[in-house]
Amino acid sequence: MNPTIPSIEQLQELGLSAPVSYAPQTWGWWVLLGALVVMVLLVSARKVWQWRRDRYRREGLVRLAELQRRSDDLSALRELPELLKRVALSIPNPVGALGGDDWQAFLVRHSAQPLPADFSQQLAQLAYAPDATLLALPDEHRQQLFATCKRWVEHHHVAV
Repeated sequence: MNPTIPSIEQLQELGLSAPVSYAPQTWGWWVLLGALVVMVLLVSARKVWQWRRDRYRREGLVRLAELQRRSDDLSALRELPELLKRVALSIPNPVGALGGDDWQAFLVRHSAQPLPADFSQQLAQLAYAPDATLLALPDEHRQQLFATCKRWVEHHHVAV
């Protein structure tokens, strides 16, 4: 055997280096995860709060759909102004005693879309006109009233 050539018995196992520590990097990820969880909880809580706050709106839309299915019935037409007033009473504003121009101004102020200039008068006609007058209303006018009411209930602004 040649002494200059190392033999296999002379080989030594190499030592492994120390494992890389993740500790300096992980605290940042934990902070990011915590912030993300807090944000998800806040957004979820806000959505639940909005959903609960808009319960009156959903109930009003369901009742409005029921009335619209019976639009040929005079009692359905007569209930339309009452329904809008009940929806408006759910808004944290004193609207119970409003009528005429004040009621029109309230409806316009809280509407997201323009309303007819005589909308409150149309509602008053539905509530107080004789049956013959309501029976004489054309079907397209009835549907327009229901559509306007639906648009107002869906999109009216609620101050929080």
